[in-house]
Parts: sequence; structure tokens; C-alpha cells
Amino acid sequence: MSTSIESIVLALKEFLGDDQVSTNQTIRELHGRDESYHDISLPDIVVFPKTTLEVSNIMKVANNLKVPVVPFGRGSSLEGHIIPYDKGITIDFSLMDKIIEVREKDLLVKVQPGVTRTQLNKELKKYGLFFSVDPGADATLGGMAATNASGTTTVKYGVMRDQVRDLEVVLADGTIIHTGNLAAKSSSGYHLNGLFVGSEGTLGCFTELTLKIYGIPEFTTAARAVFPTVQNAVEAVTSILQAGIPIARVELVDEESIRQVNHFSDTNYAERPTLFLEFDGNEAGLKQDVEFTKEIMEDHEYEEIQFETDNTARTKLWDARHNLAYAYIHGNVGKKMMVTDVCVPISELAGAVIFARKELEAIGLTGGVVGHVGDGNFHALLMIDMNNPEEVAKADAFNEKIVHYALERDGTCTGEHGVGVGKQKYQAAEHGEALHVMEKIKLALDPNNILNPNKIVKIESLGE
Repeated sequence: MSTSIESIVLALKEFLGDDQVSTNQTIRELHGRDESYHDISLPDIVVFPKTTLEVSNIMKVANNLKVPVVPFGRGSSLEGHIIPYDKGITIDFSLMDKIIEVREKDLLVKVQPGVTRTQLNKELKKYGLFFSVDPGADATLGGMAATNASGTTTVKYGVMRDQVRDLEVVLADGTIIHTGNLAAKSSSGYHLNGLFVGSEGTLGCFTELTLKIYGIPEFTTAARAVFPTVQNAVEAVTSILQAGIPIARVELVDEESIRQVNHFSDTNYAERPTLFLEFDGNEAGLKQDVEFTKEIMEDHEYEEIQFETDNTARTKLWDARHNLAYAYIHGNVGKKMMVTDVCVPISELAGAVIFARKELEAIGLTGGVVGHVGDGNFHALLMIDMNNPEEVAKADAFNEKIVHYALERDGTCTGEHGVGVGKQKYQAAEHGEALHVMEKIKLALDPNNILNPNKIVKIESLGE
């Protein structure tokens, strides 16, 4: 970056207040990392816009001076998306945290990007509504759209891309566009919602999102089912889906992970492969779905099953799954977590999970296999001593094997965490010639390559 930091700060302060522009070391450090194992790198400047116009002006300054820009939500990403390896400006959207409009009759809500999913659901509860995507972390909705987040409820409600009706986006040159409208469907023009959701800040900055919302179900039942083997558990899920049961959540937690849960959450669950399930709907239909599911699981030799309808008990049960990553971290002090994130066709899921479990045992690192198995997405959690090159090499090799296994079966290297820098090396293998189309789109929208450069696609910076 040839332009001095002082001159960039002066240019930004022409339209931002002193408290909206920071070069403070501590603030820069907070914006130089995410929750992954990837190396830390600090931005030169952190800005805190309050309006779309301010974001537009920030982009105009950055584009004119060819300064890299990285959008930042809460820093909960897992593949280095928000780490500014090219330094420059980080745009922190925490001050753009307003719920603009709840259109309950249209089942839509309009929000700023800094709104978190917990904040939104607290407001929607007043209307008997909820937002469905639940990635576990209390991420911002802008960040969730940027990575096309999903999570435990995807099997019934879909991923983040399925919820986005419209985005307000500030492009690299400061132009403000909308990618959709309020209509439930459209055959007009290119599908820009689909293009921008999952673009990880490489094509534009989201300043407003219009999202689909749902009525809170009348009844909800959760369950924990224990199986003798991972294969029994995964094949039970496949059978449930093939039977057409509208299950709301279904999560796999293997025996090692249950052990970590018991230690961290003070539970005493059987340390066997376990499914966490949830059903929602009307009372009569729910009862039928639960009974049918029990019959299917009997065919797959379940050892124990426990149902919970009480809200407190259900919350405790799901807390065990949601807190799993923290259970591993607290149980392995001084180590960093690597999380693999492949997704395969449902018919390939049992084989993929068994392959991952065997490979994990072979390398001798602490870890487990978990996942949103209802949509074919699973994770291996590995705890690594980053100061031990042998452990790092083992983890990298394991991750590569899991990814190639998925790609060979027409799956993907990332089901929900996104590409960032961690999955970039697999893009050519997964997309082939289509990757060159992505590169052309990037250059068309961001010719100076300033928006989150060297994420998803690698393009040599211009004008240097």
C-alpha cells in the first residue's frame, strides 16, 4: 500500500467522526483474527460506519487510493475470512445494528448487517415469529449472509441463501445497489441474491438485508438417541429422510465428543454415537412423526432414546451440542481447533463419516466427528498444538483427505463455513473451469481487487 496511513485517516475523517476511525493497537488486534487456527494479521485502520452513505464514502476513498477493505461482523468465522492479510481498512458493522422493519404479514424482516440472530429472534418473538438459520455462534446476519451460513435447522428450513429476499450492497467503487425485492419470486434478470450471498466480502459490503421469517411452531419435541455405531446412527438419519418425515434438526455427535460434552456440561450421557433430534409442528402431526421415527430407529438398533418437550430440558439438551466446540477448547488448554467442513450427498454420508472417524483415529490427535447430518454436512474437530509442526502437518493431511473424499463423491469442500483462506486451495479441484468465471465476476465488480483480496479467488492486485 503506497498511500500513507495518515493520509487515509485524514480522508476518512472528512465524513466520519473521530470516534469512528481507529488506529489503536488493541482495536486492530481484535480485528486481526477470527475463531480459527489461521495466522493473525492486523488491519492498518478500523472504521465504524453508522449509515449506508458512510460505507459508500469509505469504499470511494479505498477504491481511489487502492486500499484493501475487509468487512467485519463479529469475527466468529472459522476459515480466516475476516483476517486482513493485505492490511488496509477493516469495516466493523457493529454500529449498524438496527432492526429496520418487521413485515409480519409478508413474513419478512429488514435489518442492518450488524444485527445478531439472537437479537433478531428476541424481537420477532413479540410477533410469534422467528428467523430459522442457527449456526451455533451468535453471529451477525451480515456475516451469516456473507458466508452462506447454515446450521442445525437447515434440514427443514434451508441455508442462509434460501432466506434472503433482497440485499442492499455497496460495491467497490461506492455504488449502492439492491439485489432483489419483496416479491416471493421473480424471473427478471440475473439472480444477484445468489451471487452475493456467500461471496465473503469479495464483491461488496452488505448494508441492509431483507430476510424470510417463520411462525413459531405450535409444539416442539427434542430427542437424544444412542446407537451402537456411527454407521447405525447415520443410516437411521438416511432412513428418516427417505421416509419424508419433516424433521427440524438432526445432529450427530460421536462417542469422543459426547465424552467432551459430559466433562464440560456436567452431563452423564452414554458415551456412544448419539443423534440429537428435534421435531416441530402441530400436536397431532408431531405425535405421528415421533412414533414413525422411533420405528425407523428400532430398525437401526438404537440402544436408548429420550424425548424432551419441556422448554428448559430441550434447551439443556441442545446446549450440549451448541457448546461442543467450547467443550473441546476448554478440555485441551493451549491448543487451537481445526474444524473440517465437508458436505456430501446423503447416500454417501455414512461412508464419509466412517472414513473420517478411521482417519482421525489413525493420526492420534484429540478430536471427534459431529455434524448436521440431515443435509449431508459433517465436521471433524481436531485439537492442535500450533507450536508442534508434526501435529499441524497431521491435521492438514487429515483435512485434505476428508476434502478429497468428498470431492470424489461430487460433494463440496465446505458445507457452511465458507472458503476464506483455509479452503482456497481446493477451489480449482471443486469448480474446474467455473473458477475462471468467478475470477471474471470478481474483476468486473472489483477491478482494483480491494474487497477482501485473496479470499475465495486469487487475483494479482492491479495498479501496483
